[in-house]
Amino acid sequence: MKELHIGRNDAGQRLDRFVAKSVPLLPASLLQKYIRLKRIKVNGKGASRDTRLVEGNVLQLYINDEFFETPKAENAYLTVSTPKLHIVYEDEHILLVDKKPGQAVHPHDGAEYGKTLIDHIQAYLYAKREWRPREENSFTPALCNRIDRNTGGIVIAAKTAEALRILNQKIRDRELDKRYLCIVHGTPKPPEDKLEGYIFKDAAKNRVYVTKTPQPGSKTSVTCYKTLCTRNGLSLVECELITGRTHQIRAQMAAAGHPLLGDGKYGKLDKRYDRKFQALYSYKLTFSFTTDAGCLAHLDGKTFQVENVDFVEQYFPGYTW
Repeated sequence: MKELHIGRNDAGQRLDRFVAKSVPLLPASLLQKYIRLKRIKVNGKGASRDTRLVEGNVLQLYINDEFFETPKAENAYLTVSTPKLHIVYEDEHILLVDKKPGQAVHPHDGAEYGKTLIDHIQAYLYAKREWRPREENSFTPALCNRIDRNTGGIVIAAKTAEALRILNQKIRDRELDKRYLCIVHGTPKPPEDKLEGYIFKDAAKNRVYVTKTPQPGSKTSVTCYKTLCTRNGLSLVECELITGRTHQIRAQMAAAGHPLLGDGKYGKLDKRYDRKFQALYSYKLTFSFTTDAGCLAHLDGKTFQVENVDFVEQYFPGYTW
């Protein structure tokens, strides 16, 4: 229990608004619930949320200690009262989540704490009591792969330290097969091919450039693609990442003359189509282990797939894969 004393400058404020400012990690819905349950008292008695505080009041807050910590990226999950996740698969070691376009995976420039995918995953595991941050000082549930804010698809989260170690190694050894769906302008020729080149990143502009020859700081980039369907000047394409570079599919398809629909960074927005961000989705994941996988051995050979991708239904209605 914590006590807060109301001074001259605090007087006149509503109870709920004062507590919200004093305990910023406490979700608004949980704050209102605690007021109703009388876990937030004024001078030892329950009070309504619109009670006006006066100088000399003493608030008793029966709230978990972690909510009184200083807000930062590491505890942003506390601000999530109702985690919103599209779970594709879950076991005691991992969680596969279908991230929707528009959500950042981690807090970064412009991303508010409490709204990112990792915040919701940690809040979900915290609510289930599968993760106890005050008891597990050395491990925090973490993402094993990242997807751009405006790209959707399957993201892997490790629920245990052992799973995180194994998955990080499997990703480095390319023992996971990740497939993407995208829509590109035009008709790729040939319909199936391998795009090979070099990518170097301009961090200041947050974009990459593709070249046929090595450049200082560049890395090899290989993408295999297969055209699935073509309609009305657009093609639905499946891509396999052989390497995993920043904006790899977007940049390499654009360099091949077929920028992604809605991708204003590597192509041009076409006013004929209602699309303002890239039509790109990490829709399928297969675990293809060639070495020992320890606690994750049961996943070997298993494939997980997102069944509904919005832009496929919008631009290629009736298409099934």
